Amino acid sequence: MHIHPVILSGGSGTRLWPLSRAALPKQLLPLVSDRTMLQETVLRLSGIADVTSPTLVCNQEHRFMVAEQMRAIDVVPEAIFLEPVGRNTAPAAAVAALALMAQDAEALMLLLPADHLIGDVNAFERAVAQAAAIAQSGQLVTFGIVPLAPETGYGYIQRGIKLEDVDNVFSVERFVEKPSREIAQGYLESGDYFWNSGMFLFKAAAFIEELRKYHPDMLAASQAALDHCQRDLDFVRLDTEAFTACPSESIDYAVMERTKNAVVVPADIAWSDIGSWSALWEVGEKDHAGNVLRGDIYSDDASNNLIRAESRMVVAIGVSDLVIVETSDAIMVAHKDCVQNVKKAVEYLKQNNRTEHLNHTRVFRPWGWYEGIDAGDRFQVKRIMVKPGEKLSLQMHHHRAEHWIVVSGTARVTRNDEVLLLTENQSTYIPLGSTHRLENAGKIPLHMIEVQSGAYLGEDDIVRFEDIYQRS
Repeated sequence: MHIHPVILSGGSGTRLWPLSRAALPKQLLPLVSDRTMLQETVLRLSGIADVTSPTLVCNQEHRFMVAEQMRAIDVVPEAIFLEPVGRNTAPAAAVAALALMAQDAEALMLLLPADHLIGDVNAFERAVAQAAAIAQSGQLVTFGIVPLAPETGYGYIQRGIKLEDVDNVFSVERFVEKPSREIAQGYLESGDYFWNSGMFLFKAAAFIEELRKYHPDMLAASQAALDHCQRDLDFVRLDTEAFTACPSESIDYAVMERTKNAVVVPADIAWSDIGSWSALWEVGEKDHAGNVLRGDIYSDDASNNLIRAESRMVVAIGVSDLVIVETSDAIMVAHKDCVQNVKKAVEYLKQNNRTEHLNHTRVFRPWGWYEGIDAGDRFQVKRIMVKPGEKLSLQMHHHRAEHWIVVSGTARVTRNDEVLLLTENQSTYIPLGSTHRLENAGKIPLHMIEVQSGAYLGEDDIVRFEDIYQRS
């Protein structure tokens, strides 16, 4: 039997703010290595026997970044399903399972979050092989992480009786919500509990059968979302109305806590869900003073800190046990024991109609990116990068004019009926109301400065006439 990996990449980007944002959640960021969490998740699959290309499920707003990150590691996904809205993990798993069953009735489905760290890949491969052998008989396997401490930020799985003729595999007695420290300490001492990893392996058909039994409304909505999906370039857009009708529940709630066929495979794989800045400090490479440093940083008499500088130099003197994260538009300083409260800061931003929780100053697009440099009354300045061979939509603005200056590369500019070629240090003007398009006509990235002027400068002042990325 083939193992079909399904990678769930629907995170919203709050627990690792200010680095993680709604438009760039943690699975799309390089947190531990030079590769993103999503890329690391996909690449560690290569050592699993009989594994197929991965199926990805992501938010439709992240589709081009997900596709670009797969292209960068030379991976061609089996499919990329786009969720119009977030509905937790069970509907995403249901859609993937239904799609896999249509092509392989005996498909084994390895369900993995895109944002977990696994330090011992060989142990992970052995756990998957063991789980696959069990799942072939119709069991729904979850991976229980061997606990190292009385963690209160994880859910737990209590093991039941040992399976006959199988080493170190157990029935699931129950799933437990995040406990208090005293209860978690008791779980650790008993030896009967595992951290709930949120990773699963089962026959797609077995999962669908249990969903039919315990949550037929979710199954019906998931089937409808798939039946009425639309192909969009390399993506599969799930039907908005049907998918929105899905109850928002996790796999645990929808199936695993109800089924009689749940088993747990213990996994001692150096796992972390990187659920907070303190968790990232725990797994990070530390200097002689216990600091985890990334970026342009000077530290003196500082210990056990996590310091990350994205755009400027950060100096830390005489401080300990802090998390300091600098981005171009926000700086967070928190004690490591208080980093869970970052969600309060994000909630403050939402309530005050700010944007620092949504986007970085550098905003990624399928053609490249743009970055805000300066802004004032009736003007703003952006830096733009267009990848070789890519082009922006043919568009028009009602409220602003633009001045483009080429810094490096070659730009092909469409302005009404004119087509211009601009190279380094050349510029052009786009009057208000003009139909225009920008293309990179060269072999190297095109870098430009754009000066916008007008009464309204919002990104929603774009009328698209033609777009190769099929954005409405």
